[in-house]
Amino acid sequence: MAKRKEDPPPAGSPAWMSTFGDLMNLLLCFFVLLFSMSTVDAQKFELIAASFSQTFSIFQAGSTAIGDGLLISNGVSQLNQLDEYFNSTGKSAEGKDEITDAQSEVEAEKLKKSEELAEKIAESLKEQNLDKEVDIDFTSQYVQLTLNGALLFDSGSATLKEESLPMMQKLGEILARYSESVVEVEGHTDNVPIHTSKFANNNELSSFRALAVFDFLAQNTTLDPSMIKHSGRGEYVPIADNSVPEGRAKNRRVEIKVYHSLSSY
Repeated sequence: MAKRKEDPPPAGSPAWMSTFGDLMNLLLCFFVLLFSMSTVDAQKFELIAASFSQTFSIFQAGSTAIGDGLLISNGVSQLNQLDEYFNSTGKSAEGKDEITDAQSEVEAEKLKKSEELAEKIAESLKEQNLDKEVDIDFTSQYVQLTLNGALLFDSGSATLKEESLPMMQKLGEILARYSESVVEVEGHTDNVPIHTSKFANNNELSSFRALAVFDFLAQNTTLDPSMIKHSGRGEYVPIADNSVPEGRAKNRRVEIKVYHSLSSY
């Protein structure tokens, strides 16, 4: 009896490959959707980008992906753990911490930016004869202008003195000229207790003083009010000894912090 001839295999790829391809496409769309909803931290991105400038590749021992795909296999939601991952694995075989070097470079760049901004503001303060009334300092994040509280307010008051308004107008114009980002106003007091019909304690007094400076800047300069922050720090951040009158006078102050374009606040 003749054997039945077997049917030839179907042309083209096996049927399972179509199903597999559809599955891969769905997974890709799913992870793209997750990534689109994630929030990119600008500072982390800046540090990671800076690390690439140090060397052609940040991968070690022939790896082809960060953590040999460990982070990716755990899902895009693990991106917020990059800092922890880099801190634990960022060192090269020779012991050179490339990520730390990149962070140091970024910090140095921020400090340079603050120094340049401080020099410009200091020059303008001198031109306006305000260099004796305003102390200037800076960190990598901001330039700080410190005004003695006695120049701005009477004792126990949060209303700007009439004689301080011309100085505040000049200062506001300087801030508007050089402000690149957020301007933060902080009110500070000494530790002498206060309790009046207007202010229950030093926290309230310092808050209302900061608000008074904010209101003046918002109403009398071209600064964007949405970019001005204000807060009262009370007696809790002294810069001098509260046990002597001279120290208490220094602690009664208003600080204006001018952030720049590289600041992370």
